[in-house]
Amino acid sequence: MKKFMVIMVTGMVSLTFMSGCGKESAPAVTATEAAAQTAESVEEEMSLSAGASEVLDSIEDDIMQTASGEVYFTKGVYVNYAKEAENPDKTYFYVFNGADCGYTEDGTTGTGVPFDCTQGDGEVTFSFGGADSYEDILKITSNEDGRITGAFEDGLELVFERVDDADADNFSAENYVNGPEKSVYHDANGWSIKYNANDFEINRENGDVFIVYTGESAGTNMITVTYTVEDKAEAAIKKLGESWGSDKTSYSEAPFLGNEDITGYWAILEPDTEGSGAYETALGRDYMDGALIFDISGHNGNDDAQNMAVSDALSGIIDSITFDQE
Repeated sequence: MKKFMVIMVTGMVSLTFMSGCGKESAPAVTATEAAAQTAESVEEEMSLSAGASEVLDSIEDDIMQTASGEVYFTKGVYVNYAKEAENPDKTYFYVFNGADCGYTEDGTTGTGVPFDCTQGDGEVTFSFGGADSYEDILKITSNEDGRITGAFEDGLELVFERVDDADADNFSAENYVNGPEKSVYHDANGWSIKYNANDFEINRENGDVFIVYTGESAGTNMITVTYTVEDKAEAAIKKLGESWGSDKTSYSEAPFLGNEDITGYWAILEPDTEGSGAYETALGRDYMDGALIFDISGHNGNDDAQNMAVSDALSGIIDSITFDQE
């Protein structure tokens, strides 16, 4: 469908140019303006169905960039390494969210910088970083078979190899390099965990993070992570424990995950031995302007070995918690 749309839109762009040239009274229309007008017109004709909208977004990016010059990088992930290197590690990536922007990411450290770029005339001009951005020009020397070679101003020739099985919208260089068993999740609030992506799925919704166990178990097993500014940790834990609706909830405090400088607060509701086997364990600490709470919701079944495997997996998540700054 995309190929058909590209042909159709390209034809419409050509017609736009021709009609503009054929009327002396018509205002001048640049290639970029024509591309934008054409994409908008096609989008209206297709009534913005969900699938059509995604196709049009991609087409519009390509057309807008093509109108201003040759495209070397399109939306996708490119692993970057020195051309002269033997058996390169292939751990450094350029992630293009479109033809004009993206970010770099190091698969060993998880660090990187955002960039904007313009492409055409044998070079790509990158503007790296945010407020303190700097510009560097990549001179293209070849572009074939998904491999782009070129050199920045320091003269080192580099290879940018497209990673076909990587999704630019959900790419993690660390997880790609380390594999699913050693996945890492970095949260915008400054905390991180390590997890096995074969056993867990991570979702965000309304500011909360849901770490859901996907292996065999007696019921739902998950960790919900909440950052709140409404209470400090002690009050937040007490409020959460009371929401479980049981007079059997117990509360305690101790160093947070062994850190003697940070007080941790716990609320524990032991497994229901006569019903579903449901249990709750929550721990929290004062964090930034409020509290950070990790709420473990689990279910035990009749298989003790399975229960232990689930418990170990959830405990492993908690034990792996780290913070960017203290």
